[in-house]
Amino acid sequence: MAQLTDDCFAFGGALLAVDEMERIIRERVTPVAEAETVSLGAAFGRVLAQDVVAPISLPPFDNSAVDGFAVRHADLKGSGDTRLKVVERLTAGVSAAHPLARGEAVRIFTGAPMPEGADTVFMQEDCRLDGDDVILPPGLKLGANRRLAGEDVKAGSVILPGGRRLKAPQIALVAAVGVTQLTVRRRLRVALYSTGDEIAEPGSPLPKATTYDANRFLLAALLSQLGAQVTDKGILPDDRVRVADALREAARDHDLVLTSGGVSTGEADYVRETMERVGTLVFWRIGIKPGRPVAMGVLDGAALIGLPGNPVAAFVTFVRVVRPLLLQLAGAAPEPLIALPVRAAFAYRKKAGRREYVRVKLARSVDGALEASKHPQDGAGVITSLTETDGLVELSEDVTTVEPGSTVGFLPYAVLSG
Repeated sequence: MAQLTDDCFAFGGALLAVDEMERIIRERVTPVAEAETVSLGAAFGRVLAQDVVAPISLPPFDNSAVDGFAVRHADLKGSGDTRLKVVERLTAGVSAAHPLARGEAVRIFTGAPMPEGADTVFMQEDCRLDGDDVILPPGLKLGANRRLAGEDVKAGSVILPGGRRLKAPQIALVAAVGVTQLTVRRRLRVALYSTGDEIAEPGSPLPKATTYDANRFLLAALLSQLGAQVTDKGILPDDRVRVADALREAARDHDLVLTSGGVSTGEADYVRETMERVGTLVFWRIGIKPGRPVAMGVLDGAALIGLPGNPVAAFVTFVRVVRPLLLQLAGAAPEPLIALPVRAAFAYRKKAGRREYVRVKLARSVDGALEASKHPQDGAGVITSLTETDGLVELSEDVTTVEPGSTVGFLPYAVLSG
């Protein structure tokens, strides 16, 4: 199990900046040490425990990038058309029967190996046939439309470093060099709770003054997308003893215990209090909106994170607090969130000193620019403000005003949750 020391998140201030929080996680959290070997088909979403070295070059041989005619560039005239005799036809997967001689051409298709002696390929639409000859126009450069062996990957080179998270392009690259087994870090084990007497299990009768639990399903999906093994622990009631017992039990065999609700200052908010009593509370306020009351602690070497109870706040704090912690625990290389510049189609005011995230929908304006429109309801409990938007506009701590036409940074949901 991942081991976190009690002071690994130590912070002396009352409000922790987002950048400082990420720096502490990056510098102090030790990744899980255990690794295992998995097949390529089971490697999606896993984190490499060691470098992947290419056993072959890619491509493994010179080949044609187009359908056309392979020639020796030295046979081409400096000006005017060149007539060459077509002596062979090569499709992908077939090698030439003999080297290309002076004055000869080979009909070749995309991916077919270049004949020995050939160094240039004409696209078929630029040529014309005359019986057994092909007539080639002037002006093509030496090496045109030829893919060289090893131009993508050289044998013996590191194609993926340890710490890389394996997504579809990485899986394709590994398959292309013929590797079928990969050494990866073990999956993180995460215990997931919702808390509060005011929430009920979906599908059960809904008592008065309660709402169905959405957070546990939201967070379970986000955790799964990051490759974690999730243990759904259900709903914890507002009971000091049961909350403490549950956190202790879950910390024994999980790397992270994640809860939502119960982290503010209400009389029945027992999660933060429990962290202080049975473990070490390292901070519970981050300079972020929505979601300032985020509690983070350590218990028996496991990380404890308590997120706010409002679903939007839970989502925002997950992607900005839990995501970097999970990546670090999993041994993954940092994956900074890079906001894309778009034009604001809204006005906004905020306080200095905190990072704010505004839910927006993107649309193409009449001049072709991408514009971000703020969702009309911005309450932290409005779930449709997530389903009816495309991502978040990130406003840094020093920004206090956004005017229509301002350039703002946009973070797509696909990037935030992947």
